[in-house]
Amino acid sequence: MAYELGPQDLEALLLGGAFFGSGGGGTITSARHLAANFHAGDYYPTQRVRVVSAEEVGDGDTVMVAYMGAPEAINSTSYPIGPVAAARQVQARLAAQGRRLAYVVSPESGALGFVVACLVAAKLGLAVVDADGAGRAVPSLPMLTYAAAEISPRPTFLVSQGELCVELDVTPRSGINGDPTHQQDVSVIVEQMTRPIVAATQFGEFGGLAMWIMSPAELPAALPIRATLSRALQLGRALQAGEIGSAAAMIDYLGKAFGILARAISQPGELVAAEVDTAGGFDLGKVHLQAGARRYTVVYQNESLLAWDSVRPAPILLAPDSLAYFVEGPGQAVYSNGDLVLADGSLNPEVRQRTVTLLAWQADPALRTPGGLILDSFRQLLASMGYLGPYVPVGELQRDRAEIGA
Repeated sequence: MAYELGPQDLEALLLGGAFFGSGGGGTITSARHLAANFHAGDYYPTQRVRVVSAEEVGDGDTVMVAYMGAPEAINSTSYPIGPVAAARQVQARLAAQGRRLAYVVSPESGALGFVVACLVAAKLGLAVVDADGAGRAVPSLPMLTYAAAEISPRPTFLVSQGELCVELDVTPRSGINGDPTHQQDVSVIVEQMTRPIVAATQFGEFGGLAMWIMSPAELPAALPIRATLSRALQLGRALQAGEIGSAAAMIDYLGKAFGILARAISQPGELVAAEVDTAGGFDLGKVHLQAGARRYTVVYQNESLLAWDSVRPAPILLAPDSLAYFVEGPGQAVYSNGDLVLADGSLNPEVRQRTVTLLAWQADPALRTPGGLILDSFRQLLASMGYLGPYVPVGELQRDRAEIGA
Protein backbone atom coordinates (compact mmCIF):
# COMPACT_ATOMS: atom_id res chain seq x y z
CA MET A 1 0.00 0.00 0.00
CA ALA A 2 1.31 3.46 -0.92
CA TYR A 3 2.34 5.82 1.88
CA GLU A 4 4.25 9.05 2.40
CA LEU A 5 7.50 9.85 4.18
CA GLY A 6 8.65 13.15 5.60
CA PRO A 7 11.90 14.50 7.10
CA GLN A 8 11.04 12.91 10.45
CA ASP A 9 11.16 9.43 8.86
CA LEU A 10 14.61 9.58 7.28
CA GLU A 11 16.61 8.81 10.42
CA ALA A 12 14.73 5.54 10.92
CA LEU A 13 15.08 4.74 7.21
CA LEU A 14 18.83 5.28 7.14
CA LEU A 15 19.42 3.28 10.34
CA GLY A 16 17.49 0.31 9.02
CA GLY A 17 19.09 0.70 5.61
CA ALA A 18 22.56 0.66 7.17
CA PHE A 19 21.81 -2.59 8.99
CA PHE A 20 20.57 -4.33 5.84
CA GLY A 21 23.40 -2.89 3.73
CA SER A 22 25.92 -5.55 4.80
CA GLY A 23 28.46 -2.93 5.79
CA GLY A 24 27.98 -0.85 2.65
CA GLY A 25 25.30 1.05 0.79
CA GLY A 26 26.83 4.39 1.79
CA THR A 27 27.52 5.65 5.27
CA ILE A 28 25.07 6.76 7.92
CA THR A 29 27.15 9.96 8.05
CA SER A 30 26.51 10.81 4.39
CA ALA A 31 22.83 9.84 4.56
CA ARG A 32 22.32 11.98 7.67
CA HIS A 33 24.04 14.93 6.03
CA LEU A 34 21.64 14.77 3.10
CA ALA A 35 18.60 14.12 5.32
CA ALA A 36 19.39 17.15 7.50
CA ASN A 37 18.76 19.42 4.52
CA PHE A 38 15.45 17.88 3.50
CA HIS A 39 12.85 20.57 3.99
CA ALA A 40 10.63 22.54 1.63
CA GLY A 41 12.42 25.65 0.43
CA ASP A 42 14.83 26.82 -2.23
CA TYR A 43 15.99 23.31 -3.20
CA TYR A 44 13.11 20.95 -2.41
CA PRO A 45 9.63 21.97 -3.58
CA THR A 46 8.10 19.60 -1.02
CA GLN A 47 9.13 17.64 2.03
CA ARG A 48 6.86 14.70 1.34
CA VAL A 49 7.86 11.55 -0.56
CA ARG A 50 5.38 9.04 -1.93
CA VAL A 51 6.41 5.38 -1.67
CA VAL A 52 4.61 2.74 -3.75
CA SER A 53 4.91 -1.02 -3.89
CA ALA A 54 6.18 -2.64 -7.07
CA GLU A 55 2.66 -3.98 -7.60
CA GLU A 56 1.20 -0.45 -7.48
CA VAL A 57 3.41 0.97 -10.23
CA GLY A 58 1.18 2.33 -12.99
CA ASP A 59 1.81 4.36 -16.11
CA GLY A 60 5.25 5.84 -16.54
CA ASP A 61 8.81 4.55 -16.45
CA THR A 62 11.12 3.79 -13.54
CA VAL A 63 14.85 4.46 -13.31
CA MET A 64 17.47 3.40 -10.80
CA VAL A 65 19.24 6.38 -9.20
CA ALA A 66 22.19 6.39 -6.83
CA TYR A 67 25.47 7.82 -5.76
CA MET A 68 28.45 5.81 -6.98
CA GLY A 69 31.86 6.12 -5.40
CA ALA A 70 33.85 6.04 -2.18
CA PRO A 71 31.75 6.53 0.97
CA GLU A 72 34.32 8.84 2.54
CA ALA A 73 34.13 11.17 -0.47
CA ILE A 74 30.33 11.41 -0.27
CA ASN A 75 30.13 12.14 3.47
CA SER A 76 30.10 15.94 3.23
CA THR A 77 27.46 16.20 0.48
CA SER A 78 24.47 18.37 1.42
CA TYR A 79 22.20 17.93 -1.62
CA PRO A 80 21.88 15.05 -4.13
CA ILE A 81 22.92 17.25 -7.05
CA GLY A 82 24.55 14.49 -9.11
CA PRO A 83 21.70 11.94 -8.88
CA VAL A 84 19.08 14.65 -9.50
CA ALA A 85 20.94 15.87 -12.58
CA ALA A 86 21.31 12.29 -13.84
CA ALA A 87 17.58 11.67 -13.38
CA ARG A 88 16.81 14.88 -15.25
CA GLN A 89 18.84 13.58 -18.17
CA VAL A 90 16.60 10.50 -18.16
CA GLN A 91 13.48 12.69 -18.02
CA ALA A 92 14.62 14.63 -21.06
CA ARG A 93 15.50 11.50 -23.02
CA LEU A 94 12.14 9.89 -22.27
CA ALA A 95 10.22 13.07 -23.08
CA ALA A 96 11.85 13.13 -26.51
CA GLN A 97 10.42 9.63 -27.03
CA GLY A 98 6.93 10.57 -25.84
CA ARG A 99 7.45 8.76 -22.52
CA ARG A 100 7.37 9.93 -18.90
CA LEU A 101 9.57 9.23 -15.90
CA ALA A 102 7.28 8.55 -12.92
CA TYR A 103 9.31 6.49 -10.46
CA VAL A 104 12.79 6.04 -9.05
CA VAL A 105 14.21 3.03 -7.25
CA SER A 106 17.32 2.43 -5.18
CA PRO A 107 20.02 0.11 -6.54
CA GLU A 108 20.38 -1.70 -3.22
CA SER A 109 19.51 -1.70 0.46
CA GLY A 110 21.59 0.86 2.32
CA ALA A 111 21.42 4.09 4.27
CA LEU A 112 22.51 6.29 1.39
CA GLY A 113 20.73 4.39 -1.36
CA PHE A 114 17.30 4.69 0.22
CA VAL A 115 17.74 8.31 1.28
CA VAL A 116 19.03 9.40 -2.16
CA ALA A 117 16.09 7.73 -3.93
CA CYS A 118 13.66 9.54 -1.62
CA LEU A 119 15.34 12.92 -2.04
CA VAL A 120 15.55 12.66 -5.83
CA ALA A 121 11.85 11.78 -5.88
CA ALA A 122 10.99 14.78 -3.68
CA LYS A 123 13.05 17.13 -5.83
CA LEU A 124 11.54 15.97 -9.13
CA GLY A 125 7.98 15.15 -8.08
CA LEU A 126 8.35 11.40 -8.57
CA ALA A 127 7.47 8.37 -6.43
CA VAL A 128 9.85 5.79 -4.94
CA VAL A 129 9.33 2.08 -5.57
CA ASP A 130 9.50 -0.02 -2.38
CA ALA A 131 12.09 -2.50 -3.64
CA ASP A 132 15.72 -2.66 -4.71
CA GLY A 133 18.12 -4.72 -6.75
CA ALA A 134 19.75 -6.85 -4.06
CA GLY A 135 18.19 -6.65 -0.59
CA ARG A 136 21.71 -5.78 0.60
CA ALA A 137 24.41 -3.49 -0.76
CA VAL A 138 26.82 -4.75 -3.42
CA PRO A 139 30.20 -3.61 -4.78
CA SER A 140 29.36 -3.70 -8.49
CA LEU A 141 26.51 -3.25 -10.96
CA PRO A 142 26.45 -6.83 -12.35
CA MET A 143 25.51 -8.01 -8.83
CA LEU A 144 22.09 -6.33 -9.08
CA THR A 145 18.85 -7.92 -10.27
CA TYR A 146 18.47 -5.24 -12.96
CA ALA A 147 21.53 -6.69 -14.69
CA ALA A 148 20.46 -10.29 -14.10
CA ALA A 149 17.04 -9.50 -15.61
CA GLU A 150 18.79 -8.19 -18.73
CA ILE A 151 17.30 -4.71 -18.48
CA SER A 152 18.95 -2.49 -21.06
CA PRO A 153 21.51 -0.17 -19.44
CA ARG A 154 21.32 2.19 -22.43
CA PRO A 155 21.67 5.03 -21.77
CA THR A 156 23.58 5.42 -18.52
CA PHE A 157 24.16 8.89 -17.09
CA LEU A 158 26.90 9.71 -14.59
CA VAL A 159 26.95 13.28 -13.26
CA SER A 160 29.37 15.01 -10.88
CA GLN A 161 28.34 17.37 -8.08
CA GLY A 162 29.47 20.13 -10.44
CA GLU A 163 26.96 18.71 -12.98
CA LEU A 164 29.56 17.46 -15.42
CA CYS A 165 27.56 14.81 -17.29
CA VAL A 166 28.96 11.69 -18.92
CA GLU A 167 26.66 9.50 -21.01
CA LEU A 168 27.58 5.88 -21.64
CA ASP A 169 25.85 4.19 -24.54
CA VAL A 170 27.57 0.97 -25.56
CA THR A 171 26.64 -0.02 -29.11
CA PRO A 172 24.83 -3.38 -29.24
CA ARG A 173 26.12 -6.21 -31.37
CA SER A 174 22.73 -6.81 -32.97
CA GLY A 175 19.23 -5.39 -32.98
CA ILE A 176 18.08 -2.27 -31.17
CA ASN A 177 19.39 -3.22 -27.74
CA GLY A 178 21.28 -6.43 -28.43
CA ASP A 179 20.52 -9.97 -27.26
CA PRO A 180 20.21 -10.97 -23.58
CA THR A 181 23.86 -11.97 -23.24
CA HIS A 182 24.82 -8.58 -24.62
CA GLN A 183 22.81 -6.83 -21.90
CA GLN A 184 24.72 -8.64 -19.17
CA ASP A 185 28.01 -7.94 -20.92
CA VAL A 186 27.16 -4.24 -21.13
CA SER A 187 26.44 -4.08 -17.39
CA VAL A 188 29.96 -5.35 -16.78
CA ILE A 189 31.40 -2.87 -19.28
CA VAL A 190 29.48 0.05 -17.75
CA GLU A 191 30.86 -0.91 -14.33
CA GLN A 192 34.40 -1.03 -15.71
CA MET A 193 33.98 2.37 -17.37
CA THR A 194 32.23 4.25 -14.55
CA ARG A 195 34.74 3.44 -11.80
CA PRO A 196 37.66 5.27 -13.49
CA ILE A 197 35.35 8.19 -14.27
CA VAL A 198 34.30 8.71 -10.65
CA ALA A 199 37.96 8.40 -9.63
CA ALA A 200 38.88 11.30 -11.92
CA THR A 201 39.74 14.68 -10.39
CA GLN A 202 36.66 16.29 -11.97
CA PHE A 203 34.43 13.82 -10.12
CA GLY A 204 36.34 13.63 -6.85
CA GLU A 205 35.71 9.89 -6.22
CA PHE A 206 31.91 9.99 -6.60
CA GLY A 207 29.05 10.89 -8.90
CA GLY A 208 25.30 10.59 -9.40
CA LEU A 209 24.17 7.61 -11.44
CA ALA A 210 20.94 6.99 -13.37
CA MET A 211 20.56 3.83 -15.43
CA TRP A 212 18.26 0.89 -16.15
CA ILE A 213 15.15 2.70 -17.40
CA MET A 214 12.27 0.25 -16.95
CA SER A 215 8.73 0.11 -18.28
CA PRO A 216 5.99 -1.25 -15.95
CA ALA A 217 6.11 -4.54 -17.84
CA GLU A 218 9.81 -4.98 -17.02
CA LEU A 219 9.52 -4.42 -13.26
CA PRO A 220 8.45 -7.94 -12.20
CA ALA A 221 11.67 -9.46 -13.54
CA ALA A 222 13.86 -6.50 -12.56
CA LEU A 223 12.58 -6.28 -8.96
CA PRO A 224 12.03 -9.73 -7.46
CA ILE A 225 13.25 -8.42 -4.06
CA ARG A 226 10.50 -6.21 -2.66
CA ALA A 227 9.33 -4.18 0.33
CA THR A 228 12.94 -3.55 1.33
CA LEU A 229 12.50 0.18 1.96
CA SER A 230 9.55 -0.55 4.28
CA ARG A 231 11.62 -3.24 5.99
CA ALA A 232 14.43 -0.80 6.67
CA LEU A 233 11.98 1.82 7.93
CA GLN A 234 10.32 -0.64 10.32
CA LEU A 235 13.64 -1.85 11.74
CA GLY A 236 14.94 1.70 12.09
CA ARG A 237 11.86 2.72 14.06
CA ALA A 238 12.32 -0.26 16.39
CA LEU A 239 15.94 0.76 16.97
CA GLN A 240 14.92 4.35 17.66
CA ALA A 241 12.31 3.17 20.15
CA GLY A 242 14.90 1.15 22.06
CA GLU A 243 13.13 -2.13 21.34
CA ILE A 244 16.33 -3.95 20.33
CA GLY A 245 19.09 -3.79 22.93
CA SER A 246 21.19 -6.87 22.22
CA ALA A 247 22.33 -9.13 19.42
CA ALA A 248 19.98 -11.83 20.68
CA ALA A 249 17.08 -9.38 20.62
CA MET A 250 17.98 -8.38 17.05
CA ILE A 251 18.04 -12.01 15.93
CA ASP A 252 14.62 -12.52 17.53
CA TYR A 253 13.21 -9.35 15.94
CA LEU A 254 14.46 -10.22 12.44
CA GLY A 255 12.84 -13.63 12.65
CA LYS A 256 9.48 -12.42 13.94
CA ALA A 257 9.17 -9.26 11.84
CA PHE A 258 10.67 -10.38 8.53
CA GLY A 259 11.16 -14.14 8.62
CA ILE A 260 14.95 -13.69 8.43
CA LEU A 261 17.00 -16.48 10.04
CA ALA A 262 19.96 -14.47 11.34
CA ARG A 263 22.85 -16.02 13.26
CA ALA A 264 25.60 -14.73 15.51
CA ILE A 265 28.74 -15.82 13.68
CA SER A 266 31.09 -14.39 16.29
CA GLN A 267 31.27 -14.40 20.03
CA PRO A 268 30.56 -10.99 21.59
CA GLY A 269 33.75 -8.99 21.55
CA GLU A 270 35.35 -5.61 21.01
CA LEU A 271 36.46 -3.94 17.79
CA VAL A 272 40.21 -3.48 18.17
CA ALA A 273 41.71 -2.51 14.81
CA ALA A 274 40.96 -1.55 11.23
CA GLU A 275 42.68 -1.03 7.89
CA VAL A 276 41.39 1.00 4.95
CA ASP A 277 42.50 2.26 1.56
CA THR A 278 40.33 4.26 -0.86
CA ALA A 279 40.94 3.68 -4.57
CA GLY A 280 38.86 3.68 -7.75
CA GLY A 281 35.64 4.62 -5.98
CA PHE A 282 35.93 1.89 -3.32
CA ASP A 283 36.86 1.74 0.33
CA LEU A 284 38.97 -1.42 0.72
CA GLY A 285 39.71 -2.70 4.16
CA LYS A 286 39.45 -4.99 7.15
CA VAL A 287 37.79 -4.70 10.53
CA HIS A 288 39.08 -6.80 13.44
CA LEU A 289 36.99 -7.93 16.40
CA GLN A 290 38.63 -9.54 19.45
CA ALA A 291 36.64 -11.95 21.64
CA GLY A 292 38.90 -13.55 24.21
CA ALA A 293 41.65 -15.41 22.37
CA ARG A 294 39.74 -15.35 19.08
CA ARG A 295 40.06 -12.68 16.45
CA TYR A 296 37.38 -12.21 13.81
CA THR A 297 38.20 -10.33 10.62
CA VAL A 298 35.68 -8.79 8.23
CA VAL A 299 37.06 -8.09 4.75
CA TYR A 300 35.20 -5.46 2.78
CA GLN A 301 35.16 -3.58 -0.51
CA ASN A 302 32.73 -0.90 0.62
CA GLU A 303 30.45 -3.86 1.49
CA SER A 304 31.41 -6.77 3.77
CA LEU A 305 32.29 -9.79 1.62
CA LEU A 306 34.24 -12.24 3.79
CA ALA A 307 34.55 -12.99 7.47
CA TRP A 308 37.20 -15.12 9.16
CA ASP A 309 37.61 -16.67 12.60
CA SER A 310 41.23 -17.06 13.72
CA VAL A 311 40.63 -20.62 14.96
CA ARG A 312 39.02 -21.87 11.74
CA PRO A 313 40.66 -22.79 8.42
CA ALA A 314 37.71 -21.64 6.25
CA PRO A 315 35.65 -18.42 6.14
CA ILE A 316 32.64 -18.08 8.44
CA LEU A 317 30.76 -15.92 5.92
CA LEU A 318 30.84 -15.55 2.14
CA ALA A 319 29.03 -12.95 0.04
CA PRO A 320 26.37 -12.67 -1.24
CA ASP A 321 25.19 -13.63 2.24
CA SER A 322 24.75 -10.57 4.47
CA LEU A 323 26.77 -9.48 7.49
CA ALA A 324 25.92 -6.75 9.99
CA TYR A 325 27.53 -5.37 13.12
CA PHE A 326 25.38 -5.05 16.23
CA VAL A 327 26.89 -2.68 18.81
CA GLU A 328 25.44 -2.89 22.31
CA GLY A 329 25.25 -0.22 24.99
CA PRO A 330 24.35 3.49 24.92
CA GLY A 331 24.53 5.12 21.50
CA GLN A 332 24.07 3.97 17.94
CA ALA A 333 23.62 0.22 17.47
CA VAL A 334 24.30 -0.18 13.73
CA TYR A 335 27.20 1.00 11.59
CA SER A 336 28.45 0.63 8.04
CA ASN A 337 32.12 -0.10 7.41
CA GLY A 338 32.53 3.52 6.36
CA ASP A 339 31.10 4.69 9.69
CA LEU A 340 33.25 2.31 11.74
CA VAL A 341 36.54 3.15 10.02
CA LEU A 342 37.69 6.76 9.83
CA ALA A 343 39.54 8.29 6.87
CA ASP A 344 42.93 7.72 8.54
CA GLY A 345 42.15 4.02 9.00
CA SER A 346 41.48 4.25 12.72
CA LEU A 347 38.34 2.98 14.43
CA ASN A 348 35.53 5.37 15.24
CA PRO A 349 35.92 6.18 18.97
CA GLU A 350 32.14 5.79 19.39
CA VAL A 351 32.53 1.99 19.25
CA ARG A 352 35.55 1.66 21.51
CA GLN A 353 35.01 -0.62 24.51
CA ARG A 354 31.49 -1.53 23.43
CA THR A 355 30.30 -5.09 22.92
CA VAL A 356 30.00 -6.01 19.25
CA THR A 357 28.59 -9.15 17.62
CA LEU A 358 28.71 -10.13 13.96
CA LEU A 359 25.30 -11.20 12.64
CA ALA A 360 24.74 -12.95 9.33
CA TRP A 361 21.91 -14.34 7.21
CA GLN A 362 21.50 -15.92 3.81
CA ALA A 363 21.06 -13.75 0.73
CA ASP A 364 17.81 -13.59 -1.18
CA PRO A 365 17.44 -16.49 -3.66
CA ALA A 366 17.73 -14.04 -6.57
CA LEU A 367 21.38 -13.51 -5.60
CA ARG A 368 22.17 -17.23 -5.25
CA THR A 369 21.19 -18.69 -8.63
CA PRO A 370 23.91 -21.21 -9.59
CA GLY A 371 25.62 -20.11 -12.78
CA GLY A 372 23.76 -16.79 -12.70
CA LEU A 373 25.33 -13.41 -13.36
CA ILE A 374 25.01 -12.24 -9.74
CA LEU A 375 26.52 -15.23 -7.98
CA ASP A 376 29.26 -15.54 -10.62
CA SER A 377 30.10 -11.85 -10.13
CA PHE A 378 30.44 -12.36 -6.38
CA ARG A 379 32.60 -15.44 -6.89
CA GLN A 380 34.91 -13.57 -9.26
CA LEU A 381 35.31 -10.76 -6.74
CA LEU A 382 36.02 -13.18 -3.89
CA ALA A 383 38.61 -14.92 -6.08
CA SER A 384 40.37 -11.58 -6.58
CA MET A 385 40.48 -11.28 -2.78
CA GLY A 386 42.09 -14.69 -2.38
CA TYR A 387 39.11 -16.99 -1.81
CA LEU A 388 39.06 -19.59 -4.59
CA GLY A 389 36.44 -21.96 -3.22
CA PRO A 390 32.71 -22.32 -3.91
CA TYR A 391 29.88 -20.31 -2.42
CA VAL A 392 28.73 -22.01 0.79
CA PRO A 393 25.63 -20.62 2.55
CA VAL A 394 26.20 -19.23 6.03
CA GLY A 395 23.97 -21.91 7.57
CA GLU A 396 26.20 -24.68 6.23
CA LEU A 397 29.32 -22.85 7.38
CA GLN A 398 27.85 -22.63 10.87
CA ARG A 399 26.94 -26.33 10.86
CA ASP A 400 30.52 -27.16 9.91
CA ARG A 401 31.68 -24.99 12.78
CA ALA A 402 29.43 -26.85 15.24
CA GLU A 403 30.61 -30.24 13.99
CA ILE A 404 34.26 -29.42 14.68
CA GLY A 405 33.42 -27.86 18.05
CA ALA A 406 34.63 -24.38 17.11
